[in-house]
Amino acid sequence: MILKDVIKILDADVIYSEDPAILEKEYIDAFASDLMSDALALILDHNEATLLITGLANTQAIRTAEMLDLSVIVYVRGKIPNEEQIQTAKMSGIALLSVKHTMFQTCGLLYEAGLGRLND
Repeated sequence: MILKDVIKILDADVIYSEDPAILEKEYIDAFASDLMSDALALILDHNEATLLITGLANTQAIRTAEMLDLSVIVYVRGKIPNEEQIQTAKMSGIALLSVKHTMFQTCGLLYEAGLGRLND
């Protein structure tokens, strides 16, 4: 699923996205957690094609994405990082999205749309 479709499905606000080409980038799965230690321990494959979904709007989430080579963070429950955190994301080339949905709803909408499903 391309990021442009993710934005449409989630009715997401783009907080930051430097490279317009990222809208056409393919994502194959997502990881949702507020525990960045879980993200570090469990995101093993397809890092560049994984969306990080979190309600943790702080530098720790951005640094975790940076360490894992993730290119997008989706903040749930309308969370928006502060300007310093946005600048950190810019320096790392990480796109930031915000959605009004809960984490559960966000994951459900993406799963229903086909993200993360194995092909038959």
